[in-house]
Amino acid sequence: MRYLPLTDADRREMLGVIGAKSVDELFRDVPESARREGLVDLPRRKGELEVERLLGRMAAKNVAAGSVPFFVGAGAYRHHVPASVDHLIQRSEFLTSYTPYQPEITQGTLQYLFEFQTQVAMITGMEVANASMYDGSTGCGEAVLMAHRVTKRRKAVLTGTLHPQYAEVVKNLSEFGGYELEIMPPALPGEAFDVTDRICDKTSCIVVQTPDFFGELHDLRAIAEAAHAKGALLIAVVPEIVSLGAVTPPGEMGADIVVGEGQSIGNGLNFGGPYVGLFATREKFVRQMPGRLCGQTVDAEGNRGFVLTLSTREQHIRREKATSNICTNSGLCSLAFTIHMSLLGEEGYKRLARINHAAASKLAGLLSKVPGVEILNRTFFNEFTMRLPKPAAEVVDALVEKGVLGGVPASRLWPGRPEVENLLIVASTEINTDDDRAAYEAALKEVL
Repeated sequence: MRYLPLTDADRREMLGVIGAKSVDELFRDVPESARREGLVDLPRRKGELEVERLLGRMAAKNVAAGSVPFFVGAGAYRHHVPASVDHLIQRSEFLTSYTPYQPEITQGTLQYLFEFQTQVAMITGMEVANASMYDGSTGCGEAVLMAHRVTKRRKAVLTGTLHPQYAEVVKNLSEFGGYELEIMPPALPGEAFDVTDRICDKTSCIVVQTPDFFGELHDLRAIAEAAHAKGALLIAVVPEIVSLGAVTPPGEMGADIVVGEGQSIGNGLNFGGPYVGLFATREKFVRQMPGRLCGQTVDAEGNRGFVLTLSTREQHIRREKATSNICTNSGLCSLAFTIHMSLLGEEGYKRLARINHAAASKLAGLLSKVPGVEILNRTFFNEFTMRLPKPAAEVVDALVEKGVLGGVPASRLWPGRPEVENLLIVASTEINTDDDRAAYEAALKEVL
């Protein structure tokens, strides 16, 4: 009972207060298929040294991203992060700083968050940005909820090329919020899709990703005009934020809310997280924006200072008035983003984007010559989709045996859809060399 101090009587009393008959009833929303019966197949106890050795042997079965030519993307990208970024964020002033509940005391934290917001607003082409969300997917879900609040409507339309995991987050929030959701079927690169005919008087927002799940770039201007004509908002999702160094920002194409994943700048893959969600909007919508907003001001003596300008969270105001229940922001990841972006500068950011696009173009040119391979994209940034003559998942497994991490099978994120079974999504960033690309080409020829 050392770590489980509650008695059966304690549990019965707690269940009585909340009106549940049993602990199992608390998990009724979790499908039976997702529940584990019995204990995990692991030893009940081992010494520290034995655990280190056991976990070391298990970890050695993985193929590390930096150990072989790496072409995996689909929402998380391997970029070069300067050593100076990791060095600076580990300074004790930053590493030990927590969410500022007495914000004006932590002027350094507020200043870098203000600078982060400025950078995000500039690259997205928007007027205001918050101090970050947890990641791109939760930012997307919060953007849809914000659109409902702004328009006083309850229906969202998601294009079929939105990342499936982002769509799942929106679906989850919509189901429990009682909102209506329409998710369009996948549109492969080169296939026309018209979202404008889905907009009606009940529509609060249209959600479009660019570059989309398959790597295709989209001009959002016509969609924005159609949405605004019906009183709806356009939410643009940018999962590869480096792309905005080369393409027109969504804000300049009429987007009302821009959300993105900032992991590519300053943050490694980190086994899937933590990441940093970017969230920007028009100034007229600022009071419906989730999270927190840091601002710049002057004190009584005219000195520059920073303040927590807006924080409409459950912790600060009545729950029914809160825009979101997000507790904090991805502070350390935001700092890494800000430091890396500051080191790059505007010209460096644009050059990084050009290098990424050139790397992907070279790879697409090489792989398109492999017999049986078809590049589907008309336009792309640093990621594209190939149609293969056999299931992509089998090809990826075979490529690993050849020492190449070749991409993400579309079927992994869209299981059960025969139209995507042979599609492989491939990303190439500035880390890839000519030798890496040559190794991929040779390995693909062998496995096909």
